[in-house]
Amino acid sequence: MLEGKKIVLGITGGIAAYKSCFLARELIRRGAEVQTVLTPAAKEFVTPLTLSTLTRHPVVSEFFDRRDGSWHSHVDLGLWADAMIVAPATANTIGKMAHGIADNMLVTTYLSMKAPVFVAPAMDLDMYAHPTTQENLQRLVSHGVHIIEPGTGFLASQLEGKGRMEEPDKIADVIDDFFAPKDLQGKNILVTAGPTYEKIDPVRFIGNYSSGKMGFALAEECARRGAHVELVCGPVSLQTKQNISRTDVESANEMYEATVSRFENVDAAILCAAVADFTPTETATQKIKRKGDQLTLTLKPTHDIAAELGRRKRHQCLVGFALETNDEQTHAHEKLQKKNLDLIVLNSLRDEGAGFRVDTNKVTLITPQAETPLPLLPKTDVAREIVNSLAKLLNEK
Repeated sequence: MLEGKKIVLGITGGIAAYKSCFLARELIRRGAEVQTVLTPAAKEFVTPLTLSTLTRHPVVSEFFDRRDGSWHSHVDLGLWADAMIVAPATANTIGKMAHGIADNMLVTTYLSMKAPVFVAPAMDLDMYAHPTTQENLQRLVSHGVHIIEPGTGFLASQLEGKGRMEEPDKIADVIDDFFAPKDLQGKNILVTAGPTYEKIDPVRFIGNYSSGKMGFALAEECARRGAHVELVCGPVSLQTKQNISRTDVESANEMYEATVSRFENVDAAILCAAVADFTPTETATQKIKRKGDQLTLTLKPTHDIAAELGRRKRHQCLVGFALETNDEQTHAHEKLQKKNLDLIVLNSLRDEGAGFRVDTNKVTLITPQAETPLPLLPKTDVAREIVNSLAKLLNEK
C-alpha cells in the first residue's frame, strides 16, 4: 500500500533515533519516497549523512541553508506529503506539537501538514506516564494525530517499563494498514488457519506440516481492510494483531464446533486451515508402550467443515482451499461444486516454494465462472489477491 507514497519522517533527539534509519529503509523497501526532517538535537544521535544516503534526499533540519541562505519550505513539505511520521517523538517535541510551539523545522512542518500525522513516542517510563505527557498526547489525538503506542521493555535508563519506541517494521505496518482500501468496512469475516492435532495418546498425535502463515496473512489482510475478523486457529506459534479476535483450538472437532457456532453471524468465511480428515477412534489414556513389531490405529472421518458450512450457507460468501498432488484442477472444481463454495484456492505440492512451512505460495483462484492462476508470491501478496476476489464477491452479493 505504500508504493508511490510520499512520507515525511520527523526525527527528534532521543536514543531511539537510531531506529529511524531502519524505519526509513523499511518504508522505502515498501515503495515509499521518504524525506527526513530532524530537530537540532536529533543530529546528536544520528547523522544527516546516514539519512540522506538511505533516502537519497537531502536532510532538512534548519529553516535556512547556512551555505547559501536558501529557505527550506515547511509549507511545501506539508503539501508534498501523503503522511508524516514523527519517530521517535520525545516528550519535548510532543509538548511543542500539542501547543504549537514552532521553534524548529519539524514542528513548523507538522503545523503545515495537510496529510495524516503519526507519532511514535519514545522516552523513559516515568516521562511517558507523567500526566503532562499523557495530556499532550490526548491533545494531539483530539487534533487528529494517530499515536503509535510505545512498547514495554528495557530502557536506556537501565529501567524497565513502557516507553520504548515501537519497532520500525511495526510502525511501517501501521502506515501500510492506514493506506489499505477499506472495502471490507463493517463486514464480519471468519478465517480458519493452521493444522489440527488428533490425539493418539497423551504424548502423540496425528498432524500435518501447516504453519498457519497463509491463514494468518488472510486474517490480517481482512482486518487491515476494515473487517472484524474471527480467527479460529490450530496449534501454531504465530502472533496475531490486536484487532483480530482469536480462538485457539487443537482438534478437528474443536475447530468444527468453533467454526460452525460463528458462521451464522458472519458475512464470509475463509477456510484455510489444514484440518485432519481422520482421527483415531479411540485415544489411549496412557502412553502406548512399544509391543511387538506393529501398531495398528483405527481411524474414523472427522467432520467436514467446508461441507457443513456449505449446507448452512445463506447470505455468506464461502472460500475454501484445495491442496492437491494430482489432477489438481479437476479435484478443485469438484470440491467447489460439492461443498457449495463461492471461491476455491488451489495449491499444488508440485510447485516449488508453495505449500507448507514457507513464506511464499503459488495458487490458482477458481470460481464457477473463471480460473485465475497467480505466480509464486509472498503469502501476504497471495492473501491480498484472495481478499480482492472476496471483496468483489461480497459486493456482487
